[in-house]
Amino acid sequence: MTEFEPPAAAHGTPPAAAHGTPPAAAPGIPPAAAYDAVVLAGGAARRLGGADKPAVRIGGRSLLDRVLAACADARTTVVVAGPRPTARPVTWAREDPPGGGPVAALDAGLRHVTAEHVVLLSADLPFLDSRTVGALLDALRRGAADGVLLTDADGRDQPLVAAYRTPSLRRELAALSARHGGTAGLPLRRLTGALDLLRISDPVASFDCDTWDDIATARARIREHGHVLDEWISAVKDELGIDLDVDTGLLLDLARDAAHGVARPAAPLTTFLVGFAAARAGGDADAVAEAARKAVALARRWAEEDIEDAAPDTPSGGAEPGTRTDAG
Repeated sequence: MTEFEPPAAAHGTPPAAAHGTPPAAAPGIPPAAAYDAVVLAGGAARRLGGADKPAVRIGGRSLLDRVLAACADARTTVVVAGPRPTARPVTWAREDPPGGGPVAALDAGLRHVTAEHVVLLSADLPFLDSRTVGALLDALRRGAADGVLLTDADGRDQPLVAAYRTPSLRRELAALSARHGGTAGLPLRRLTGALDLLRISDPVASFDCDTWDDIATARARIREHGHVLDEWISAVKDELGIDLDVDTGLLLDLARDAAHGVARPAAPLTTFLVGFAAARAGGDADAVAEAARKAVALARRWAEEDIEDAAPDTPSGGAEPGTRTDAG
């Protein structure tokens, strides 16, 4: 197990911000340069009593789906395991023989990879997010190392939370296979030990779930005040198949204004109507923002009328009801 430490992130700071700003992309390298992802979702999960670990749910989503969301912008995502329902489309692969260990699983996954860079992930990382994946890839692209991996709170390497150069992995896999007559049963350190690696410390994103105590810790953390809303929104978007990144603060302000300025039930109804209007206008983040802006302005105008009506000496428009301004 990777030891869990909730530093600044446990008090409302997103995990990536808690461990420093991700390195900027190098000049001339597009920030969304193509990469592939290989997710290892096999294993016996003996410390979980043989449970299907990738299917264990945290915050209403399986561990596997949470990891797949973190690498959602990968060009190709390969999951090495027996096929199962997932929230996102993936390519399935199987190591030979099944249960042959992480090196054999990586070998099977890489057969479906074509990008120059590949992110290698285990399927039990509840706090991994796209910012961490982006930080690993950016650091890899900026340097000349074979790979960039996370380290945990104790400084231990986590080679299954890493970005690698695909040719480097293929080179070492071929060397191992030639030396040992195959890759089955080999420990991952035999592969990574031959690579030139950079390291990024991130005790949160590298936290993995090996035991039921780990599962309980992860479930408790995502329900903390500083995380629960983001976790819920992410879960809903996954459930509904929505990848749209919206300004949740703007929507919360709208719900508050509708509830306080009109009536409490107006909050959910108004946000639903904003979503409907945004969908009709194209459904992107700008459409949501524009629809929310209009609804906020309306709610505030509505509330202003109540304020004016509550001030008998300052009638709306400056004239008493039932009278008109003398035109002469």
